[in-house]
Amino acid sequence: MKKVLTGLKPTGDLTLGNYLGAIKQMVELQDKYDSYLFVADLHALTIPQNPIELNERIKKFIAMYIACGIDPKKNTIYIQSENEFIPSISWLLECTTYYGEASRMIQFKEKSKKNSNFSIGLLTYPILMAADILYLDADYVPVGIDQKQHVELARNIAERFNNKYGKTFVLPEPLINSCATKIKDLKDPTKKMSKSEESPQGVISMFDSYQVIVKKIMKSTTDSENIIKFDEETKPGISNLLNIASLISDKSISELENEFSGKGYGEFKKYVAKITAEHIMLIQKKYNQIINSSELNSILNNGIKKSKKLAKEKFEFMKNQMGLTRKNIRK
Repeated sequence: MKKVLTGLKPTGDLTLGNYLGAIKQMVELQDKYDSYLFVADLHALTIPQNPIELNERIKKFIAMYIACGIDPKKNTIYIQSENEFIPSISWLLECTTYYGEASRMIQFKEKSKKNSNFSIGLLTYPILMAADILYLDADYVPVGIDQKQHVELARNIAERFNNKYGKTFVLPEPLINSCATKIKDLKDPTKKMSKSEESPQGVISMFDSYQVIVKKIMKSTTDSENIIKFDEETKPGISNLLNIASLISDKSISELENEFSGKGYGEFKKYVAKITAEHIMLIQKKYNQIINSSELNSILNNGIKKSKKLAKEKFEFMKNQMGLTRKNIRK
């Protein structure tokens, strides 16, 4: 069975946009592939982190993903920093990566412009990301279009390593779901709902209370037409609410348009707020059961055991191919 790998960086807060736009697609993928999900906590260190808050987010994010439908029986789930072979593999890959490749990465260029006093980790973390992918011989990596460049870099590094040292890595492919719905900010529906967004009123956290969720949706930006119709160009606010309602209720956009034909925005917002808040409350109930049990540690222990075994084997093979061994190299 083909392998699929998804990384989860524990920064910001998990949002309704993450759930409807990404996690639900991961739930579908787990039935099609040998699935691996890891918390990329080492990646989070490229910017300053509060150690206590980072530690709490790592556990919270894993528990929430499981509560949202990620099945531990169908996924190998682990924490990146617990696998010491991944950074070791990353170093070997760094020594086969060119500075020009790393410095051309879009996120590096954007973030280094904002802060000239950036850490070296900001430059090299795409190679660590490549190590995450390549040690596993992942066939597919689900990413948004803005992350495609990272998978392409991993593929280029793997191809160069294979050509220089012999067949070592599977060449990964980005898995871009063009059908995935992008949930937008409730206050500014022209941009996506982001867990790093500075305006909390436009973002629904998966940890928000029932009352807060209802309040945010009821105060969401719409337009003055008062017609429930999907048109992302001229009616981005209502179109965003239709997307949310469709994904949560499993009703089509056209079904919702017909159901609320002739009704006002207030009634429609009440409906979206109710089904969204109730749905998230069910997820939070599962989350509370998981986060307060010993199940989480058991899942992570099993996951890291499998991950370390695979990474150790790949690291030892790479060392041998590169001449880092006491034994004679086998051509």
